[in-house]
Amino acid sequence: MTTRLRRGVPEGAEERVAELYWEAFGAKLGAALGPAGAGRGFIAAHLHHDRAVTALDDTGRVVGVAGYQLAGRGLVGGDAAAVRAAYGQVRGLYRVFLLALLERTPARGELVMDGIAVDPAARGLGIGGLLLGEIDAVAAEQHCRRVRLDVVAENPRARALYERHGYREVAVRRTPWLRDVLGFGAVTTMHKAVTAR
Repeated sequence: MTTRLRRGVPEGAEERVAELYWEAFGAKLGAALGPAGAGRGFIAAHLHHDRAVTALDDTGRVVGVAGYQLAGRGLVGGDAAAVRAAYGQVRGLYRVFLLALLERTPARGELVMDGIAVDPAARGLGIGGLLLGEIDAVAAEQHCRRVRLDVVAENPRARALYERHGYREVAVRRTPWLRDVLGFGAVTTMHKAVTAR
């Protein structure tokens, strides 16, 4: 399989990107955006197309996506009003609270990677590394000094990928109170310095 990278989410690929994101992060997002069908629908309807790098296979199908936050916007949008509109006023309020727990705001000169998702059938082909390389390029073009990401303790495979690509641990936040709600008990923040190109 030949893989090509593209900046942004291709028009018409919103549901596919939402499917990949849900497959990768549904356990973490389920309490806030579930059930799965509703969560995928919400993500697809609230994408900021210009806040992603996508990997496409020979047929043009999206097989990987890496989202990022920059200048106040990330890949998945949808404010509190959108959540309440989608899930109802009462249930939506609780969901807004849960989503706020997951929110990460970039510091000045920083690009925050929202997450990376690769089709399970395409894993092990180097797509994750290609996406990370393109995120580095975006950060350099935007004159960022570093890329920041968070990885949950329950995902050692992702952490190993990040470490292979130059990310280093800078902090660990223990969150045992979130284990029952969001499915993870610790979050590791990792940084990578951006090299000018």
